[in-house]
This record gives sequence, C-alpha cells and structure tokens, in this order.
Amino acid sequence: MASNRVLLVIPARLHSTRLPRKVILDESGKYLVQHVYERALLVEGADEVVVATDHEVVKEAVESFGGNVIMTSADHQSGSDRAAEVARMRPCDLIVNLQADEPELEPTDVAALIADMRASGAEMGTLVYPDLSAEDQMDPSVVKAVVTDDGWAIDFRREESPGAMRHLGIYAFDPAFLQRFTQLEPTPNELDRKLEQMRAIDNGFRLRAVVASHRGVGIDTPEDYEAFVRRVRG
Repeated sequence: MASNRVLLVIPARLHSTRLPRKVILDESGKYLVQHVYERALLVEGADEVVVATDHEVVKEAVESFGGNVIMTSADHQSGSDRAAEVARMRPCDLIVNLQADEPELEPTDVAALIADMRASGAEMGTLVYPDLSAEDQMDPSVVKAVVTDDGWAIDFRREESPGAMRHLGIYAFDPAFLQRFTQLEPTPNELDRKLEQMRAIDNGFRLRAVVASHRGVGIDTPEDYEAFVRRVRG
C-alpha cells in the first residue's frame, strides 16, 4: 500500500427525493458535482479525488469536465458503502467521504480532518461546527454532535441538545475499518435516528470530531439550489 496515500471519494447518486437529479444540475454554469470536485482538488494532503456513481448519466457528466469517476454497484444503501467499494479498488491509507451536494465545502476544513486523523491514529473521524442557532437546535434535520473536550464525538442526536455542535456530513476512515464498519449490522439507534454514524458508536468505536471553520451548506431542495446559483452568479 502506498505510504500516507489519501483518497477523497464523492459518492454521487443520480436519484434524490426532494431535488431530482441534483448532482447534474448545471444552472450555475457547472454541474453541482463539478463544484464539489473542483473544491476537493484544493484539499491539501489529498492524493486523488474520485466520483463514485451508479448511473451512466453521472459518469458521462463527470467525464465531460475531465473528472475522475468510477462506476459502483447500484445496491449500496449509503455513501459509506459506495466509498468502501472504491477503497477496494484504490489502495489508500486514509479515505475521506465527501458529499456530492455540498458545492461550497471548505478545503482547509477537510485538510484539518486529514491531519487530525493522521495525528490521532483514529479509525473514523468527522467534521463539526461549533455554532448552533436556537432554530437549528429545534430542527430535526440538523444533526447535533455531542463532543468531548478532547475532541471525540460520543453521540449524535436530532432533538435539541444544549452544548452540542452541528454535525457536518464529511467522514474520514481508516480503509480497513471502513470495510469492517460497512459489514456491521445497523443498530436500533441508527435505524431510529436515521444516522449511520450511530452504528460505530453503538459498537464501541470512537469518532474523532474536528471543528470546522465553515458551516457548509448542503443542497437539498429547489430553494437551496436557487440560492446557491444566485451566490455563484454574484
């Protein structure tokens, strides 16, 4: 295995419920997934960026802008499953799972996660943001991370959680751990909360929680996308 090789994976499904075919929307002048890909290329310490998809339409879109893309199984239930398949094809020492619908991700935050994973030797890590508004606290779509003073995430919740941080859906894994993690059965907490990371916590694994400098904005609805296009166009 290559020494200290870091792989960034962008799982990109074509179909989404609230915003159909969102990863290939291009009203900004670029595909949504292209924005993510280009931001990922700016991450210091990363050796390769690859889009992992299950649909030929996405593959063709990525290839059209010169992106690196891999076709993966259509049977995966999560981005982690898709990333695990890529890791079996692309040997690496650390794999980071990015979100295909976060076109304004901050490269320095991903770099900080990579650096922390290397320094701590953790098997799994994620990004959190320290500020939660009162509105966010009451919003079940905003995932709250309970983080220890020394930087470990010990719980994730959807309900109001004073003192918690906002969870950002970017994960880093030791590749061997990722294979093990994706083979574990979903736990009751994972199924009840619809939070995949609870599978790791419920099985006794620890997650590093690295504090991000930017909150990140995901594109989930047509309104989200319209606002993003306005920001891009200035």
